[in-house]
Amino acid sequence: MRKEIETHSAAETFALGETIGREAKPGQVYALLGDLGVGKTVLIQGVAKGLGIDGPVNSPTFTIVQVYENGRLPFYHFDVYRIGDVEEMDEIGYEEYFYGEGVSFVEWANLVEEIMPKETIRITIEKDLEKGFDYRRIGIVQP
Repeated sequence: MRKEIETHSAAETFALGETIGREAKPGQVYALLGDLGVGKTVLIQGVAKGLGIDGPVNSPTFTIVQVYENGRLPFYHFDVYRIGDVEEMDEIGYEEYFYGEGVSFVEWANLVEEIMPKETIRITIEKDLEKGFDYRRIGIVQP
């Protein structure tokens, strides 16, 4: 199943994330793809809000994974942009996150494609400056 959604502000992108978070189920893994500055972190912050997570949610660029356990489901936010080798994912025990009872979001998942589960939900965020600075096209593909 493929959906395409257009947002016209950071608030709309956040709201979409919030909806995704409210609907998320234990064990779901999401691949989050898009260039730098397209709004991946805004979407993630909305997901966290939808999961009932309080407090700041930032990109885990230097730690690879941030774990949030104060929502209705555990939330695992990965940023693998700076990963040197997929073996680093083994070292942090990614399988416990991906195949556990929480929800995992992996930014730059294309860099670790070989370890992503077959059931991964793929979200792609793209800008189109011809449609405005805040315009985003968000594609969601569920297997």
